[in-house]
Amino acid sequence: HKWVFLIGLVGFTLASLACGLSQSSLQLVLARVAQGLFGGFFYPAVTALIQLIFTGRDRGRAFAVVGAAIGFCSALGPLVGGLLIEWLGAAEGWRSIFFVNLPIGAVAIVAAALWLPSGAHGAAARGADWFGFLLLGGALVALLVPLIEGQGLGWPLWTWLTLAGGLVLLLCFAVWESWLARRGRTTPLVPPHLFSHPAFTGGVVLGMVYFAAFTSIFFTISLLWQAGLGHTALESGLVSIPFAIGSIAGSTQSATLARRLGRNVLVIGTALVAVGLVAVWLVLWLVPAASLSNWELLPPLLIAGYGSGLFIAPNTQFIVATVDRTEAGAASGVIGTVQRIGSAIGIAVIGSVLFGTLDVRGPGDVARAFAESAAHAMAVSAGFAVVAFALVFVLPKRVDPRQPALPAD
Repeated sequence: HKWVFLIGLVGFTLASLACGLSQSSLQLVLARVAQGLFGGFFYPAVTALIQLIFTGRDRGRAFAVVGAAIGFCSALGPLVGGLLIEWLGAAEGWRSIFFVNLPIGAVAIVAAALWLPSGAHGAAARGADWFGFLLLGGALVALLVPLIEGQGLGWPLWTWLTLAGGLVLLLCFAVWESWLARRGRTTPLVPPHLFSHPAFTGGVVLGMVYFAAFTSIFFTISLLWQAGLGHTALESGLVSIPFAIGSIAGSTQSATLARRLGRNVLVIGTALVAVGLVAVWLVLWLVPAASLSNWELLPPLLIAGYGSGLFIAPNTQFIVATVDRTEAGAASGVIGTVQRIGSAIGIAVIGSVLFGTLDVRGPGDVARAFAESAAHAMAVSAGFAVVAFALVFVLPKRVDPRQPALPAD
């Protein structure tokens, strides 16, 4: 896990440099693809290493730190980006958003090389599942491209055919993985027996739905604040600060509450996120666009952020704990991939709703039109959050804190 993490982190850092140095849209897109590829290497290793190295309360605290980082950075990212663009200007300021990864990546690479245990644990790999990788990658592209492009193009026939093709590829991927598992010569990309645990399967679906709601919040608010209300990138980023503060506060309490309340901490967390997003929707729906400010959104975003902090870290711990410790890496990879898929699906669906309902009737009608469309989009995000709340109950009521950890060599 250490070397997979390091390869991914080095690749992600170099891809960030390539993004910042891009001289054309094509170069930027290719560099972003490389970022995503290497991010897919190192991100699952984080969860796996925590599950393998720590035990008991230390494991809970480690997951809480990860949860705090995810929630805080997701909400703080728009603010930092806004500050950089405000300081350096829109023409070149966007490059600094990628260059900021370089010193962070360099420090993380050195720290990982020095401190992470380097032993190999778990079942030995029996070859790479490249065909499964191509099937899954093709399915995701076939599903996401129409969702992203369909609304702007008026949903031509090819978008529906591509969506159908993506579903067929997913089915082929499932059949292929099952065949590999029975054959036993190559390690499947996604071991099918992981899904023999109902709690793991439900948790994976929960993660996808939750991240669809969680990530799309900032997409909607950023577009409303900048394109609709004419605010700067910095002012748009400031709106997300309450969510970041709430997320930090919730994450610091999540480990303690998980030990005391078990699954109920996830129930409370998703309930608060749902309540917060419903409140954001009501604000966008009821407050006139001309009067809308970040103060009206402060209380509901603070509530939603606190709930998110309570949910993210314990949720990962509860899901990974449902499988054998030797499969922590595979389980973490599935969870991380599904969360990223959920984020992409959420933004694609929300973007389609926002722009599909956008009706600008004149030059002075932009604010009202964007506010109404943002309200529709936020209603969908709130709907995702309500579904996530319902899915929480498929997870086990408690996890065993005594599950052994690997020796830190």
